[in-house]
Amino acid sequence: MEPLSGLKVIEMGQLIAGPFAAKTLADFGADVVKIEPPKLGDALRKWRLLKDGTSIWWQVQSRNKRSLSLDLKQTEAQEIVRALVKESDVLIENFRPGTLEGWGLDPQDLLKINPRLIVLRISGYGQTGPYRDKPGFGVVAEAMGGLRHLTAEPGRVPVRVGISIGDTLASLHGVIGILLALQERHQSGEGQVIDIALYEAVFNCMESLLPEYSAFGEVRQAAGSALPGIAPTNAYLCGDAGYVLVAGNGDSIFKRLMKLIGRDDLGNDPQLENNEGRVKRVVELDQAIGEWAKTLTTDKALEALDAVAVPAGRIYTVADIAQDPHYKARRNIETIQMHDGTKVEVPGVIPKLSRTPGSIRTLAPDIGQNTDEILRGIGLSDAQIASLKERGIAFTK
Repeated sequence: MEPLSGLKVIEMGQLIAGPFAAKTLADFGADVVKIEPPKLGDALRKWRLLKDGTSIWWQVQSRNKRSLSLDLKQTEAQEIVRALVKESDVLIENFRPGTLEGWGLDPQDLLKINPRLIVLRISGYGQTGPYRDKPGFGVVAEAMGGLRHLTAEPGRVPVRVGISIGDTLASLHGVIGILLALQERHQSGEGQVIDIALYEAVFNCMESLLPEYSAFGEVRQAAGSALPGIAPTNAYLCGDAGYVLVAGNGDSIFKRLMKLIGRDDLGNDPQLENNEGRVKRVVELDQAIGEWAKTLTTDKALEALDAVAVPAGRIYTVADIAQDPHYKARRNIETIQMHDGTKVEVPGVIPKLSRTPGSIRTLAPDIGQNTDEILRGIGLSDAQIASLKERGIAFTK
């Protein structure tokens, strides 16, 4: 028994934010019915690297789900959604505000059909506010949330993180919202609507950015691999052209680090006994650690740092991740076998629960793979299903 077994979820999202939230629920046992357009399906099916015409990413984002392919612009398809809503616990969507309403599927009306329904709505700017109708993707949200300004070397153009982190952060906030709403439903018996904006999910993770500005007028600037206001912590170039990441900012850790690099003069300096003093002399500290790192290979530097319990690590590529024994020991990487027999490594299920862990139960579906069984489940006959397909309202590949 998985923790969300018996939870019925309708996913009406596309690409990343909504589907990632639904994937997380599905990994822990929820029955997720993914509704996607006929013929082409979710656009993510064609993103990044393709195998046999379908994105390999699809095997991660849509595992453990069932695919129902409907043309939601059609009245009969909208009626099918309402029928599903009657027996569902959660509906997830990440369209532009007003899209559901335009299909006659206003969440307030759906709550009248099923008062216990929980609706997660993820959009660029949220369902309210002056920007609600603007199109918003993760990259824009990351910039508006304050992250993009910080991801750069000083004086150089800010760069993106390299993944759609804004979408993923919004997804995880959405999952938290769903779990909170489910817990509250145990008490009230009522559902509710959860409104998540991409930019505000990023903003919620920006730590001290706003209070520092409010209290001191401080606008934090990009600092490359360093973390402003915390010292020493940085990436240091080693003799083999690799980098070692060192977090020597704890008071006792700092002393051990200075002893290791032969700078007890700094480790015993009363001006450097706490973070406030070290921040004032961060350039001096970075230079001392950098000079030590240049004398060693990355491996040797890490061995030395590990030996004195200073938090440190290397910069991993995906090849490093795939070969790392700790990843494998934690089952962070699992192997699936696709329908054609190809074996592919994919991210495992996170987080780890001791008694009721999640699992990868089924492969990602083809477009409309489960259309017939889902429609039969709400009482449609084979003749009715065939008619829907003939008229392009429902689809099975």
